[in-house]
Amino acid sequence: MNTYFRLFLVTTLSLWWAVHTHASSPESQPAVEQRLVDHIDRQQPVALDLLVRSVNTNSGTMNLAGVREVGDLFSEAFAQLGFAVEWVEGASFQRAGHLVARYAGAEARRKVLLIGHLDTVFEPDSPFQRFTRIDDEHATGPGIADMKGGNVIMLQALSALRANGVLEQLDVTVVLTGDEELSGKPLALSKQALVDAARHADVALGFENGDGDYRTANVSRRGSVSWRLDVTGTPAHSSQVFREDIGSGAIYEAARIISAFHDDDALRGEEYLTFNPGRMAGGTTLRNNPVDNTTSTYGKSNVVAEFALVEGDIRALSAEQLTRSKARMQAIVAEHLPQTTAELAFDEGYPPMAPSAGNLRLLALYSQVSEDLGFGPVTAVNPLRAGAADISFAADHVDMAIDGLGMSGSEGHTVNETGYLPSLALQAKRAAVLLYRLAQE
Repeated sequence: MNTYFRLFLVTTLSLWWAVHTHASSPESQPAVEQRLVDHIDRQQPVALDLLVRSVNTNSGTMNLAGVREVGDLFSEAFAQLGFAVEWVEGASFQRAGHLVARYAGAEARRKVLLIGHLDTVFEPDSPFQRFTRIDDEHATGPGIADMKGGNVIMLQALSALRANGVLEQLDVTVVLTGDEELSGKPLALSKQALVDAARHADVALGFENGDGDYRTANVSRRGSVSWRLDVTGTPAHSSQVFREDIGSGAIYEAARIISAFHDDDALRGEEYLTFNPGRMAGGTTLRNNPVDNTTSTYGKSNVVAEFALVEGDIRALSAEQLTRSKARMQAIVAEHLPQTTAELAFDEGYPPMAPSAGNLRLLALYSQVSEDLGFGPVTAVNPLRAGAADISFAADHVDMAIDGLGMSGSEGHTVNETGYLPSLALQAKRAAVLLYRLAQE
């Protein structure tokens, strides 16, 4: 056989084999991803309807029945996708509870945790209660961006994966908490369902709205811990203030402490650290009600104050930074003015979510998905521009975590809260393709 003919024959057979093998093999990755995107586009009317219904159902944290009603709404949606749904009762931590939904795919290659929350900051007495269209791209409503839109985005992504047979490649746990905006106590019980799910997972994705910009995501979040300063002084007529046996009084001591916090170079020099006194009171008598954060005092202008109270919070990017800053604050408190005492106590709070190497890798994967879909790169949110969130309780238990995958919007926690409606599909497409690619790794 002629050498050139032999080469021609081998080349022709190779091409035939390649073409026919490709035709009979499973769909290529780009083809599957396009089917995920197409499914989400087709489901937009359903997604928008679910968003409107959930926004129009009041679920202020302390409206326990309302939180449960929104939980039922999403329970039904997850059940339709084949998830096993469970309601974790919240009586032990004085809240409505949490929705947990699970799907163990037969060919699971990844264990993922998806995180959202059902509650909002708008209780039944708020004037802000309904979904209202502003224009084709924007709408207002209580919790539309923070974060009922994120819950809908999560469902859209999972629906697309389910419709295309890809969900079988994932072990998925969804936790929608009922007390993100006002956590129940103790936190060990309030966050137990979330922590348990995180310990089972490899990857955690949070569908909060981050800084409200779909071009960003969170690889880190600062923790939030509340503090309380209780100060006592020696009561006396104001004409005797500063006398050796009378001293400076409680209000002066409280003022000294918070001014020293403000001016201390070690505290102010900590990047990403903030500490703020949110409430202060002082006088001859002081009654504090921690349930509704109200304080009443009695005193006269001609009396040295006996009591003072200051409450605030501290936000840090790492556990080490928080520990270091607490110690510095305690040292400042210990430098008492004459005849005064002061005690600084820190409450339990949200832990920090540090910017780990795994989180940065996950952001890179997510950003590549976004670029491949034509939505541009995704960059990390500056931690100063985002508050604490439930993902912080999960981040230390997984290899990779990011947050801020929810609905874009603005003016959260106000009666002007606005959602950017096109992000409902955009973010769902990104999430679906990210989950698909994670399953292929």
